[in-house]
Amino acid sequence: MIRRYRQTKIVATLGPASGNPDMMQKLFETGVDLFRMNFSHGSHEDHEKNLKTARALEVQYNRPVGIIADLQGPKLRVGKFKDGKIILTEGMVLRFDLDKALGDETRIPLPHPEVIEALGVGADILLDDGKVRVRVTEKGSDYLITQVIAGKALSNHKGFNVPGVILPLAALTEKDEIDMEAALDMGVDWIAQSFVQRAEDVIYAKKKINGRAALMAKIEKPSAVADIDEILEHVDGIMLARGDLGVEMPPEQVPTIQKQIVYKARKAGKPIIVATQMLESMIENATPTRAEASDVATAVFDGADAVMLSAETAVGQYPIEAVSMMNRICQTTEADAHYRRVMEANHPKTEENDPSDAITVAAVHVAKNIEAAVIVNYTTTGSTAIRTARQRPEGPILCLTQNKSTARRLMLSYGVRAIHVTDVKSFAETVEKAVSYVKEKGYAQKGDQIVLTAGVPFGVSGSTNVLRIANID
Repeated sequence: MIRRYRQTKIVATLGPASGNPDMMQKLFETGVDLFRMNFSHGSHEDHEKNLKTARALEVQYNRPVGIIADLQGPKLRVGKFKDGKIILTEGMVLRFDLDKALGDETRIPLPHPEVIEALGVGADILLDDGKVRVRVTEKGSDYLITQVIAGKALSNHKGFNVPGVILPLAALTEKDEIDMEAALDMGVDWIAQSFVQRAEDVIYAKKKINGRAALMAKIEKPSAVADIDEILEHVDGIMLARGDLGVEMPPEQVPTIQKQIVYKARKAGKPIIVATQMLESMIENATPTRAEASDVATAVFDGADAVMLSAETAVGQYPIEAVSMMNRICQTTEADAHYRRVMEANHPKTEENDPSDAITVAAVHVAKNIEAAVIVNYTTTGSTAIRTARQRPEGPILCLTQNKSTARRLMLSYGVRAIHVTDVKSFAETVEKAVSYVKEKGYAQKGDQIVLTAGVPFGVSGSTNVLRIANID
């Protein structure tokens, strides 16, 4: 039996080190709640095999497994050099142009006319994850003259960022559109959209998805941070991709931005993943640095729904150890008395004139007052469970749903244990099923109480209006 003793979820990225049935099973048993398929790498066939493995795990363990398809987005890269790389010195003058000829110490091929058009004199270009910084000193119709501010070397096809500039690029490339259709055909639960700059980007993606999966916006651009409120209105979840964000923004601003966005997402009732470089040293080491452990704990203290492992599980040497460590950090942090005080202090307000939200908030308060073992929601769309998760209750949230896709998507939400049920036709049957399940899985024992919410008429979406306390006999 799989039992999680934490509320914060764990997402693991699949790759060469983990994209096989044996390793996926071990990762799931160790603590993974959702798997991320990175469409920047691997073939559609590889991803489909991994998805089928996840679905087999669902059957084996009778527990939903969430699948996230992470789209690549536009990749801004320089061209190639005659010798594979160039050596840089401070003050050095470099020309960036559209010529595809191999570059050298005087010029760099930049096959992105839209970037040249968008940049002006005084703008900075960050290359190779910020290791190289150049500043534009002159601009022509098809070239930029720049001066090296920092950096020692630059090699073929290195990526670059242009901080503070909204580029006239679609967030979904032709490759992304193809990948997204393939992912939706496979039956993924979440689409993670990269390179989101503004709300229009996610509105377009949402329309293309057309309800076939939930949409998650990756926040990795300063413009997306500035437009976060409107972006939140149109997406189902957020991934805070701190790596790219930390390149385009001063690193000292990222921790504050993390706290602000986690709170905004929680208030909006949209699950949020804190991602990138969480236990990065575990790519090559069996234990993390103390700073990395603290970083994971900070995300948990901030109230994130989930924390994510990227290269640690995709290509790392210690994928099982990384998941085990993250599991222990989350569990230990949530057991701290200060954590509970932080969660209680940041309760979002009840939505005005919304009976369903009022019932859900009341259920959380009742569960706390009577020390209920678990809160049980019956929901079709998952909205009731998401409302409950917003309140960050101390105990687990048991979500019964007849919609299998709802159960899988809810695996991302804080504290939710989703169960796909097929034989519930009334509220009385919901109570019976819930009592049976919590006893079977060890969430409650004889003498305990549970709090349940549902809607009457039964099974109608958006009609949560019943709260009941049930005793475990």
